[in-house]
Amino acid sequence: MAAAEPTRRRRIPAADGGDRDAPTSRPSPKEPARKPPARRRVTGAAAAMRLAAEQLAQLLGRSPESVSSLRPTEEGWEAQVEVLELARIPDTTSIIASYKVTMDEEGELISYERTRRYSRGMIDRPT
Repeated sequence: MAAAEPTRRRRIPAADGGDRDAPTSRPSPKEPARKPPARRRVTGAAAAMRLAAEQLAQLLGRSPESVSSLRPTEEGWEAQVEVLELARIPDTTSIIASYKVTMDEEGELISYERTRRYSRGMIDRPT
């Protein structure tokens, strides 16, 4: 393994007419400090559903099939999201999982939990 070469310096003209040393790789100019964007409360079921599905997909690496329930809570939103866990042939034997997703008022995912697994062709029995 070869040793790293030291940073080479080059001469650049200074404003007063003299030369000065400067590294060959210039540091990137600093961006002005930005205020963090104001966080807004999610106002609407459609936006909350979309956020729940998107964030769960990022965490699981699987695309949600549907959002089967959504309800507002005092802290934000709670949703049930259905995700395809195992694709099979015929499709009615594929395994679906239901996840309970909890989000805060801004729509940020706080927690998720798999609550159930079932085959796609299974129907709920009346209780």
